[in-house]
Amino acid sequence: MKKLIECVPNFSEGRDHNVIRQITDAIESVHGVSLLDVDPGASTNRTVVTFVGDPDATVEAAFRAIRKAAELIDMQKQKGAHPRMGATDVCPFIPVSNVIWEEAIECANRLGKRVGEELKIPVYLYERAARDKSRANLAVIRAGEYEGFFDKIKQPEWKPDFGPAVFNEKSGATVIGVRDFLIAYNVNLNTKSVRRANSVAFDVREQGRVKTENSTPSGKPVLDANGEPVRIPGMLKHVKGIGWFVKEYGVAQVSMNLTNIEETPLHAAFDACAESAAKRGLRVTGSEIVGMVPKRSLVDAGRYFLRKQRWSEGVSEEELIGIAVRSMGLGELKPFVPKEKVIELKIESAEPKPSLAKMNVREFCNETLSDSPAPGGGSVAALMGSLGASLGGMVANLSAGKRGWDDKLEYFSDWAVKAQRLKDELLSLVDEDTNAFNTVMDAFALAKSSPEEKAARTAAIEEATKHAAEVPLKVMETAAKSYELLSEMADNGNPASVSDVGVGALATRACIEGAAMNVRINLGQLKDEKFKIHLQERVDKVSMDSEAQFKRIVQVVESKLR
Repeated sequence: MKKLIECVPNFSEGRDHNVIRQITDAIESVHGVSLLDVDPGASTNRTVVTFVGDPDATVEAAFRAIRKAAELIDMQKQKGAHPRMGATDVCPFIPVSNVIWEEAIECANRLGKRVGEELKIPVYLYERAARDKSRANLAVIRAGEYEGFFDKIKQPEWKPDFGPAVFNEKSGATVIGVRDFLIAYNVNLNTKSVRRANSVAFDVREQGRVKTENSTPSGKPVLDANGEPVRIPGMLKHVKGIGWFVKEYGVAQVSMNLTNIEETPLHAAFDACAESAAKRGLRVTGSEIVGMVPKRSLVDAGRYFLRKQRWSEGVSEEELIGIAVRSMGLGELKPFVPKEKVIELKIESAEPKPSLAKMNVREFCNETLSDSPAPGGGSVAALMGSLGASLGGMVANLSAGKRGWDDKLEYFSDWAVKAQRLKDELLSLVDEDTNAFNTVMDAFALAKSSPEEKAARTAAIEEATKHAAEVPLKVMETAAKSYELLSEMADNGNPASVSDVGVGALATRACIEGAAMNVRINLGQLKDEKFKIHLQERVDKVSMDSEAQFKRIVQVVESKLR
């Protein structure tokens, strides 16, 4: 599997688009790297860039970007609303796919060493890459910002991890590290007051606010036994936040970093701000995501808002994302385009080969009807299975919204969510079956001039054919899970939709039997008898179980139709 690591450098320039373009050009000059997002902010005078690639390519691209930023950005002249300490202020690595933490930490160290030695920029390591755990927190390292670092760097405890212990006047210092996925998230308020926005931020963020005598902002801080100010914790864990005014939009915002989106998801931060704002006579008018966001954050938010509406959560990912965008007002300040802002969708849109599963119905039928052997019966069988699951999910959603069935909402919603999952799994197998067939064709096209080449070609054909047999078996086993869904809908679903259950069962059965044929035709080409017997036994079992479940569902459907 391909290794994929994300890098999200923050550059201290958000106004000069020529400078920003030269930095991103440096990133894109590295083969194997995909630039996903460039998000400049004029008031903050800061640009957040997101790119992904394999570890080596990503380290090289990050170095070229830092070098170009050092060349073009003069920190002696830079001013902006966002805290900063260098031309490249912070450069985190985040594992995305098939990359472990240790590999990501090694990337941070390699990059830090090059930046320190070749560019003479002081480098501090933070978060999971930190060597000194007292310096793991970015806010602790950046305290004092650019102006304060001339003296700070002279202190022994602030000797850089890489590079000279002398502050670079033009480029400042850079923080490089490895962290969990962080979402930079701003919530808009119907006020221009930074003080009032800060009040909401203090209510929400984990650090909260300093406790004062008489509980007024102007009161003296209450101190603990060690003479340290006592803090009143905020509403949410893993949230850092401040209030600021954004001149270009004419609104104050609560600007947050969500550092653990598993424990404190996006929608929790939005609702907490809305609750705090309402108590203060303010209103949240929308929000914005700076940089990019993982798909699951918006999908989870969509489900959360559907639950609040007392509605079924069993809708497509596309619809869940749309609900999240509308519910949190993510498009209030500028259009929110999921294909540009959601990591997985951005990567998908950059793939050169179109997915069969993303074709419209006419395009898919035209491609199937053409003289190309793929997509063939295996992909069509997987598509029929996805339609069977979809019909079961449709009945679940119709039943969840049926008047007078409010007490059954959660039951039907859960089944609709399962249907969505099955539908997506089977749609992915539409492409996987065709890809497996193409791999077999590639193996047949290998050279066979010498005995060595013939042996290698024969082995490649055998392995590719085994995989081509396993994929339709996976289609069978996945589609068979739809029977439980369809059975529940036949017994308990909206009676007006019982014919849809019947069609769903027919589609599922056709999928399983069609996929079985594709397993058998591939088994006939194999030499490995043990493998053939094992797969044939699994095929027979799924087919036999399918017939029994199909007959039982059809009996229920027919009885209700009568």
